[in-house]
Amino acid sequence: MTAISDHDAYIAAAPESFRATLARLRELLAQALPQADEVVMYNMPGFKIGGLVVASYAAFSKQCGVYFLPSAISQHSEEIAAAGFKATKTGITFTPRKPLPDDLVRRLARTACAAALTSQV
Repeated sequence: MTAISDHDAYIAAAPESFRATLARLRELLAQALPQADEVVMYNMPGFKIGGLVVASYAAFSKQCGVYFLPSAISQHSEEIAAAGFKATKTGITFTPRKPLPDDLVRRLARTACAAALTSQV
C-alpha cells in the first residue's frame, strides 16, 4: 500500500478480500470509542484519545491485525486465547475467514480507552 490520508483510503487500497473485515473493525472501534479522533499514524488507521493512539488496524498480505494499548491486551489475554487467537504485547492477527468476535473487539477498545483516560498505559 502507498501512503494513505484517511481510513476510507486505507480500506479502499486494501486487498478486496479484506475490505469488509477492515470496514467492520473501523465500525466497531468507532462505536466503542466515540470520543476518539480517527487518525492515520505510521501508515495505519487508528483512533486517538488525547495524545495516545488507543486502537488501530491493518491489512497484511494474508491477514489482518488489530492493535491496542498493551494493558488492554494483557487484561483480556485469557479471552483472546479462549477465542483461539494469539496476541503479541499490542496486537492480534487474524484472517477474514476467522475474524475476532465483535464483543471482544469492543471490550479491548473500551479497556484501552479507560487506560488512556486514567494514564494506565
